[in-house]
Amino acid sequence: MIWELRQEFKVTLLIDIAGIPRSTYYYHVKHRTDEDKYKEVKKEISNIFIENKGRYGYRRITKELHNRNYVINHKTVMRLMKELGLVCKVRMKKYYSYKGETGKIAPNLLDRDFSTEKPNEKWVTDVTEFSLFGQKLYLSPILDLYSGDIVSYTIYDSPVLSMVTEMLKLAFQKIPDGTNLILHSDQGWQYQHKHYQKMLKDKGIRQSMSRKGNCLDNAVMENFFGLLKTELLYLQKFDSLAQFRTELEEYLDYYNNRRIKLKLKGLTPAQHRSQAFFVA
Repeated sequence: MIWELRQEFKVTLLIDIAGIPRSTYYYHVKHRTDEDKYKEVKKEISNIFIENKGRYGYRRITKELHNRNYVINHKTVMRLMKELGLVCKVRMKKYYSYKGETGKIAPNLLDRDFSTEKPNEKWVTDVTEFSLFGQKLYLSPILDLYSGDIVSYTIYDSPVLSMVTEMLKLAFQKIPDGTNLILHSDQGWQYQHKHYQKMLKDKGIRQSMSRKGNCLDNAVMENFFGLLKTELLYLQKFDSLAQFRTELEEYLDYYNNRRIKLKLKGLTPAQHRSQAFFVA
C-alpha cells in the first residue's frame, strides 16, 4: 500500500513538472506496454516472413503463428506486419480461356469436378515452360487434387516424350496397380501418344482430357503454375539457368513439405496427405 502511494506521488509529480494531462501520460504508458507485449510476436512474424521469402501474407502468417502456439488474430497480425513494413511480394494473376471442343483421344472424365474424398482418386498434369538466359526449361508435374501435393515431376531442357513417361514411372512407384484413379491433362501431343496411353491402361488408370484450348478444365494445374511463377520466377533474380533449376527443385520440396495451405487448415500438402492415410 505504501509502495503504491509512493508510485502515485511520483506520477503526480512528474505530470506536474512536465505540464501534461494525466490521461495523455497514461496513454503513452499503455502504448509502450503494448509494444513490449508484441515484441516476441513481431520477431516470430519476421522469422516466418523471411523463412518463406516474402511469399506469406497476413492470413498465412496468422495460421503459421497458430501452428507455433501463438494465440493472436489476423487483424493484429496485419497491423503488426504494417508496423514492421512487411508486405507479401506475391500477386496472383488470373487465368482466362474460351470454350473449346471435347477431346477425341479421351473423354473429359474430370469435368471440372476437382473435389475428392481421399488421396489418389484424381490426379492432374501439364507441362510449363521457363525461358531464361536465351534457354528453355520444361517442368512436368503430377498433382493430387486431394491435398494439392506434387506426386512426381521431371525437369527437361526439351519437351520430349520421355519427360512425361519418366514422370509417370516415378508416380507409379507410389500406388498399386488397378487403382482406377483419373489422370487429367490437356490435349498436348505427349498425352495423345500411344505409349503414354498404354502406360496408363496397364497401370489401371483412367485417362481424362480437357476440351481443346480450355485451360479452365485443368484449372488447378494452371493455378499451381501461376503460383509457382509468382512465388519463384517473378520473385527473385537468377544468375544462371542452372541456379534457377536448383531453386525450382527447392521450391517444389518447399511447396510439398513446408508451405502451409489455408484450405488445409494450416497444414502442408504432405502433412494433409499423411493425415488422410493415418486416419484410414
